[in-house]
Amino acid sequence: MPKEIILPELAESVVEGEILKWLVAEGDELKKDQPFVEVMTDKVTVELPSPYAGVLVKKLVNEGDIVKVHAPIALIAEPGEVAGAISDRNTEPTPAPSIQAQEERSIVEPGNVNEDSGEELSLFKPDKKPEQVKNPFTQATLRGVAVAEPPRAATNPYGRVIAVPAARKLARELGLDIAQIPGSGPGGRVRVEDVRSYAEHQGSRVEAAPQPTPVAPAPVQAPAPAGFPAPVQYKPPKGYEGLEERVPLRGLRRAIANQMVASHLYTVRTLSVDEADLTELVELRSRLKPEAEKQGVKLSYLPFIFKALARALKKFPSLNSSMDEARQEIVLKKYYNIGMAVATDAGLVVPVIKDVDRKSVLELAAEVGELAEKARAGKLTPEDMVGSTFSVTNIGSIGALFSFPIINVPDAAILGVHSIQKRPVVMDNDEIKVRHMMYLSLSFDHRLVDGAEAAMFCKEVIRLLERPDLLMLEAI
Repeated sequence: MPKEIILPELAESVVEGEILKWLVAEGDELKKDQPFVEVMTDKVTVELPSPYAGVLVKKLVNEGDIVKVHAPIALIAEPGEVAGAISDRNTEPTPAPSIQAQEERSIVEPGNVNEDSGEELSLFKPDKKPEQVKNPFTQATLRGVAVAEPPRAATNPYGRVIAVPAARKLARELGLDIAQIPGSGPGGRVRVEDVRSYAEHQGSRVEAAPQPTPVAPAPVQAPAPAGFPAPVQYKPPKGYEGLEERVPLRGLRRAIANQMVASHLYTVRTLSVDEADLTELVELRSRLKPEAEKQGVKLSYLPFIFKALARALKKFPSLNSSMDEARQEIVLKKYYNIGMAVATDAGLVVPVIKDVDRKSVLELAAEVGELAEKARAGKLTPEDMVGSTFSVTNIGSIGALFSFPIINVPDAAILGVHSIQKRPVVMDNDEIKVRHMMYLSLSFDHRLVDGAEAAMFCKEVIRLLERPDLLMLEAI
């Protein structure tokens, strides 16, 4: 009997993954723990090892599919079972899926059902048979008393209704608000039958109206859920058709896009810009750099910035917080994990350095180098990417003067550090000197952090960077 291989839990917060690339073909023999598929979750690409030895009988999902954790992705069989399994599949070909099933394939979940026949697909085990799913619109009223309004459709974390594309299309054609249609699919997903039932229910509450002449439905823009803009379809300018290339939004670029949308929707981003005189820090690093190299560590300015941030975050805890949207609570964190934006050939990733306040400058320098190398080699693990309480992006490494960084949700703020440049500065005694200056740009969520507090936080970071000896004197 072939065994199912499911998408395992790759990290505590991971609920789904994108199938990037199959490393083997159907019919190939697999050894136990042999990598057989590449999966991306939360910007991390991992190769899944086979939990069994045998022959890959069937791939249940395609490259580019989004798969829920614990959903089956492949079938594997013992070598002696392969002939029988293939024979069974050849003698009874799988019936063509319905339009709705085709539309649902882009998000694969346990419990898919062939809705045309009402039968379970042979490769899945649904939680409920179709006849067991209750339709909220077919329940009778009680002795003339109106039943309470049915619940609204389920939504994803970005406020978008969870529905199959075919259901969205049908709702648009019927002029229905899909946000009002409860779904009977997995996780409350709205299916085609839910839209039809809702339409029939709405029609039964209105007196018979003349039937319109059958015409092709005009395209109607789908109503956008609250706080979520309606999707816009791009069209090439007249005369330039065929001179463009379309690339599917997949992999790391899709993960980045989702994170940017979440940052835009769930933060009130505000910018505070200041500058720091890093002349003393430049001199200190120059003295310590040879000693660090003797220990095999490349000493940059980031470890000093991280130490200063950890001190400042303890004085201004709102910068080290998150908003729990569901419970409407502010979460003040007592640990200090700093995300570090790293530019790679595939896109931007943000690995996290844990417990910054407990590590020395040299320990932080070594970890910065290791994580940056893993990021550029595509070897980051899910554990490397989670748990940040604050983030830093080093725009100065590529020469930018200053920027408006995007907050790495659910963090409350992100600090952009920029290029260190020699500039003339008027000193306290009115003397003009050449100093090593750097701009700092702090993006913060104004729901959690007041402008005055953000400015004071920046001043504290600047104080510690301008006097790096204070990092040695002050208690953690």
